Amino acid sequence: MAVNSKKIAVYVLVVFVLYVIVTDPAKAADYVQIGFEGISDAAKALGDFASWVANGGDS
Repeated sequence: MAVNSKKIAVYVLVVFVLYVIVTDPAKAADYVQIGFEGISDAAKALGDFASWVANGGDS
């Protein structure tokens, strides 16, 4: 029987996340904050790019 490597990777990731949350909740919260800041920055950059394109690419 072939084991799906993607499924194994997801299980390993879930176990790691649970381990980090249980052993150091403050650090886990920091990781979540960093992730949301990254997503926010990416969304702002996409918005700036879309505005730039809508304005005809003028600086």
